[in-house]
Amino acid sequence: MPSPFASRARRVDIVVYPGFKALEAVGTMSVFEYANIHLVRQGQPRGYEIEIASTSAGPVPSDMLMSLVATRAIDETDLPDIAVIVGAREIEAALERNPSMVRWARAVAPHIDRLVALCSGSFFLAAAELLDGHRATTHWSVATLLQTSFPKVQVEADAIYLRAGRLWTSAGVTAGIDLALALVEEDFGRGLALEVARDLVVYLKRPGGQSQFSVHLASQNTSHPGIRAVQDWILAHLDEPLALSDMAERAAMSERNFRRVFGREVGESPLGFVERARLEAARRLLEDGDLPLKSIAGRIGFGSEQPMRKLFVKHLGITPHEYRARFGGAGHPVA
Repeated sequence: MPSPFASRARRVDIVVYPGFKALEAVGTMSVFEYANIHLVRQGQPRGYEIEIASTSAGPVPSDMLMSLVATRAIDETDLPDIAVIVGAREIEAALERNPSMVRWARAVAPHIDRLVALCSGSFFLAAAELLDGHRATTHWSVATLLQTSFPKVQVEADAIYLRAGRLWTSAGVTAGIDLALALVEEDFGRGLALEVARDLVVYLKRPGGQSQFSVHLASQNTSHPGIRAVQDWILAHLDEPLALSDMAERAAMSERNFRRVFGREVGESPLGFVERARLEAARRLLEDGDLPLKSIAGRIGFGSEQPMRKLFVKHLGITPHEYRARFGGAGHPVA
């Protein structure tokens, strides 16, 4: 259901500082601006007024060969509807250089509709003690640092984005697009979010709790060419029986050696990889279509719904039917 605020333009402040991640800022801005374009085409007013904010007005250099011009300084008395704090590569240095941003976040959090931190921007919210006792995420590469630096935060290193009341946190870079699409969907409905996603050539959304690490990424990161070839074969044949003996034969190894090398290279057993690949494929089919559960089970190599149900309950704690109800269609994740 669209937000009651959808009848007026919402001010979105993209909060940057020297060294901010350019792609995160621009990707998130693009979602809101494309939403405006579609609203105007539909004869409706713009939904978002986008501003660049920083500790002071003026050009702000990013981590790349570009700067954004902040048109306003962050101010405790002049609040946007949505504030988006962008992450940085050197987040510890950024925190040290920008203590006023931590003070600002602490002061405005109770009064702002949605306070968003992208990637390592979550460190600003954590330093302001806003995430204490809450689930939060960040880029996987700094998740351990976030947890050790702020032990009261319930860091979930594997999530795409999470919501804790007014506070939203996301994983790195393109996850900011996922989060921004979720905000557009909440404000104006799934139809508009889908149009924006099509413009940006991205999925409408990855569910917030979905893993930052897909099996496809795992196969790309495997250095052993024989193991990587087996992974690619597995991903292309999920609808077939995938016996350990067949995998080992493809790698030209004994089963024992194959298990050992696969575990060393991938960090999990061959059958564990197959299980995770089937789960990921089933999740995509449940999120993006309306195939019957029996058909989905067949496409991932199961003869009936029951093994797929056990797989979902084992890994996610919910059934495929419950997963579709939550993440398919117009549903959206709740942290």
